Amino acid sequence: FVPAANRYLVTRHADIVELERKPEIFSAHEANSLMIRVMGHTMIRKDGAAHRRERLACEPALRPGVVKNKWVPTFQAIVDALIDGFEKDGMVDLFDRFAGPCASLSLIAMLGLKDVDQKDLRIWSQAMMDATGNYADDAEVWRRSDEAAAGVDAALDVAIPYLQANPDESLISCMLHADDPLSREEIAANVKVIIGGGLNEPRDAIATGAYALLADDEQRRLVEADPALWRKVFEETVRWVSPIGMYPRQTAVDTELAGIPLPAGSRIGVVLAAGNRDETVFQNPDRFDINRPKAPHIAFGGGPHFCLGAWAARAQVGEIALPTLFSRLKNLRLDESEPVRFGGWVFRGPLNLPARWDA
Repeated sequence: FVPAANRYLVTRHADIVELERKPEIFSAHEANSLMIRVMGHTMIRKDGAAHRRERLACEPALRPGVVKNKWVPTFQAIVDALIDGFEKDGMVDLFDRFAGPCASLSLIAMLGLKDVDQKDLRIWSQAMMDATGNYADDAEVWRRSDEAAAGVDAALDVAIPYLQANPDESLISCMLHADDPLSREEIAANVKVIIGGGLNEPRDAIATGAYALLADDEQRRLVEADPALWRKVFEETVRWVSPIGMYPRQTAVDTELAGIPLPAGSRIGVVLAAGNRDETVFQNPDRFDINRPKAPHIAFGGGPHFCLGAWAARAQVGEIALPTLFSRLKNLRLDESEPVRFGGWVFRGPLNLPARWDA
């Protein structure tokens, strides 16, 4: 138990796996959740039939076949256009000019939003994520979050009528046209949470993976000699620096985990970042190593709440964004005049990524 967080932190790989297998005990529905205050009651704060219903409505947009045939070409076009925009410059902050816009533009397409600027989506995402951790009750954080939520709602006022009349493979369209369609309120809540995780996670994975290779010549040479290793780059990236470092659970009944008694209503922090560096599972866990002995990382969580966008993230980051970046920018290297900074706990990744190449 960590008083400053007012939570029991679960940090070991085996305990996290066990917890996720028991959603009836370790509930996603947390009382007084700041996420619910910010976004409404989303599927990731529901369990059982209510969670399954909303997840099923979204699944068709993110199935492997749809990712391959619909979203991979979309991701490739976005990545190429972004690199076209700065390739001749010879230097840029890849976090701000590549990783962030790539994640934002890809998410706008997958959601089915219309006429939304990628910069606005990034602002909305950060504002809402900041508010989900606003335990200090900072009025300015709430103001920015309310403004962001209003921006999302206004975008939905445009997208929903269009997609109601013109169904496609986007997430909002799938929610509207499911066998058991979601309500306007349910769609709004889930779009807001998708804008949070679905933007921050691939953004941070792109930036972290690029940094890892730029900082380690040996690992970079391996993958450049064998493009099939890009898949391993992605999996090792999300293990090494888990894009979601922690998420909450709450005990529904009196229980015990790892020999620790947990009364009903106990707040839990599931620390994926620690579980993914558990030395009993991963050899030399603090090292980025694409050839490490195979072991199951938990970057996408587990159980009924296993990340819905896992296939899309693998394609967007590991198949398109990173391979294209390194193949198109010759002699890509870190700009050593400015250090790379990492930040965050719930969401963690580089805050900047200054780079140079031979233009």
